[in-house]
Amino acid sequence: MENLPVEVIGNILSRLGAARDVVIASATCRKWREAWQNHLHTLSFNSNDWHVYHDLTTSRLEILITQTIFQTSGLECLSICMDDVDEFSAAPVIAWLMYTRETLRHLHYNVRTTPSINILEKCSRQKLEVLVLAHNSITGVEPSYQKFPCLKSLSLSYVSISALDLNLLLTACPKIEVLALTNLEIALSDAQAVMELSSSSLKDIYVEAINLDKFILEADNLENLHLKDCTLELFELIGKGALRILKIDDVSVIHLDIGESTENLEVVDVSNFTIMWPKFYHMISRSSKLRRLRLWGVVFDDEDEVVDLETISVCFPRLTHLSLSYDLRDGDLRDGYGLQGSTHLENVVVLELGWTVMSNLFSPWVAGLVDRCPNLKKLIIFGVVSEVKTHEECMVLASFTSSIVRLMRKYLHVEVQFEYE
Repeated sequence: MENLPVEVIGNILSRLGAARDVVIASATCRKWREAWQNHLHTLSFNSNDWHVYHDLTTSRLEILITQTIFQTSGLECLSICMDDVDEFSAAPVIAWLMYTRETLRHLHYNVRTTPSINILEKCSRQKLEVLVLAHNSITGVEPSYQKFPCLKSLSLSYVSISALDLNLLLTACPKIEVLALTNLEIALSDAQAVMELSSSSLKDIYVEAINLDKFILEADNLENLHLKDCTLELFELIGKGALRILKIDDVSVIHLDIGESTENLEVVDVSNFTIMWPKFYHMISRSSKLRRLRLWGVVFDDEDEVVDLETISVCFPRLTHLSLSYDLRDGDLRDGYGLQGSTHLENVVVLELGWTVMSNLFSPWVAGLVDRCPNLKKLIIFGVVSEVKTHEECMVLASFTSSIVRLMRKYLHVEVQFEYE
């Protein structure tokens, strides 16, 4: 160990991350102390790392963080995530940011400050590449002054910001590729009833727990769009066909428009969502490169609608993973469960099927789908089994089990897996 270069020791300490562990390890000898002071590049203060953090007063915690940071030089990654702390005083927070701003590349910070400070002003015009900010407010963004020339990833959670400032912030980040917005308090002016965001460099956006009337996103190079737990009247994506992954989870939206250029879509994952199948299918129908299609817990707007497997087999010839879960009705039995036609899903190797309410309709539906996938390798059955089961429910489950056993005797090459909850 004594022959290790001090720079290597610095890398070892940086991999520890947690400030307490780094301080203890640096006490090994003078060389390790030197590595901590001159070659440490990652430092993390997280309330989950050390139980003593919970017992310290806020002022004592501020002093501890200040003393630790000020004994380092050249920090590149700083994380301060104290879930039990209501707020820090502004003065020490400003000191931490000013001391590290010239070398800092990654900053994670989730504590309120009193009085509120402009964290963007302290971090702008430097080398920052990743900013994860929570429980703060952002006001008065000036893109001409508060520039982030190197920022590639921005995550805002429980942050108060106006729609205008959010768009100006994206303008100030010419290289941004990843954006995550979670539970924002978004202020809209009377003259601006819609939130419009625009970025030519953005490739990945995650939006969770956002409630707006209208959300328009202009991102020519967007590849990954994930909406979760949102209530929107309108969501519109204006792009140039770069989108590869579309995920929608527990979203209420009246009008969803991802543009006409969807030919590069490879993954469509929709769950807990009400869809109008003809309209939804039209939106993704040009996605000939689609490899994964997941419609899980979906509700059809029209009771007579079902997922049309013939259309899926013809339009998505590269499909390898198909996941379907929705409530089957007696009408589906008459309509053939959407299994009409003869075209096979030749490339589907993984089939995931599920139910929320078990019925006698499920078994023939599974059999029909398996029959349409001649090259199937794996079948996964997901189900919900209530703790208190009536005799009728037990009989339905027993009948389903027997039918699957008979079915699998016909398809011995298929691996079957059950996941119940």
